[in-house]
Amino acid sequence: MTTNLTYNKALGELEKIVKQIESEEIQLDALSEKIKRATELIEFCKTKLRTTEEEFEKSRSIIG
Repeated sequence: MTTNLTYNKALGELEKIVKQIESEEIQLDALSEKIKRATELIEFCKTKLRTTEEEFEKSRSIIG
């Protein structure tokens, strides 16, 4: 996965993949690659959200 990937970039790429799949004009081989990439992006976003939530909770407990 790209090292400078951000949540917004990942989400944007996911949206593009969904549009491509919904267009039903994608070849089977490309579909397989798109699904694989979408899975990676979803995992990245979930991890980013989880990490951000943990950092928020940690800072909340420090502040009081």
